[in-house]
Amino acid sequence: MSNKIFNFTLKFMTWLLVAILVLFLCAIIKEFFVSQSVRQLNFNEIWFAIKLSLLTATVSSVAAIIFAIPIGYYLSRYHFRFQALVDTFLDLPLVLSPIALGAMVLIFLNTDIGHMIENLAGGIVFGVKGIIVAQFFVIIGLGIRQVKLAFEAIDPEFENIARTLGCTRFKTFQKVTLPLANKGIISAFLLVWARAVGEFGATITIAGATTMKTETIPTAIFLSFESADIHGAAIFILILVAVSLSLLYGTRKLAA
Repeated sequence: MSNKIFNFTLKFMTWLLVAILVLFLCAIIKEFFVSQSVRQLNFNEIWFAIKLSLLTATVSSVAAIIFAIPIGYYLSRYHFRFQALVDTFLDLPLVLSPIALGAMVLIFLNTDIGHMIENLAGGIVFGVKGIIVAQFFVIIGLGIRQVKLAFEAIDPEFENIARTLGCTRFKTFQKVTLPLANKGIISAFLLVWARAVGEFGATITIAGATTMKTETIPTAIFLSFESADIHGAAIFILILVAVSLSLLYGTRKLAA
């Protein structure tokens, strides 16, 4: 294959996929302007879905990063028995269907230990806490992978120098490793936050789909389609696309 054909193939495949995604977006914008809403959709409902999505995504993402930092560092710097098995198991949320993941959590909460946790938490199933739990378990695998990559990008020699100067392992982690991985951790947070905002499968399994109660933006899209309200769905899809594109662009700029 000549260089010209090879270069053309690369460009063609890239721009073809971009064009398809742009066409999808244009179709939604067109539907927003030409279709009519078939159910009562007011500003309060839209604002409720936006607020709930932003709140739950923030809480679940902060929790995920709190777990991801020590786990990601442990996996990137330590070698232990069954490490490959542990690493593989932690990747499970990345490949498992969100509905299956939500069903697993729901079934667990129906056990004796699950009932105890439910009582201590003041209710998880079919509530806002259920949304946070669902989002957390969907995004935790992504959070760990991204944070692990951020730590792996740091030369261990910097940590070795700090240790030879008398720093403890924790002090080295706090003063050297974390500041160097700062950008990667922030990027990881933005990615898991964007993923949490768009989470639907596990959320509807654990928290249900109740208007003005557990109605996140993806749930609102589902409810709109369920009532054949394409106009309402288009509104929420455009909001979700705007949030997602903003976060992804911000992540790219941060990594640059």
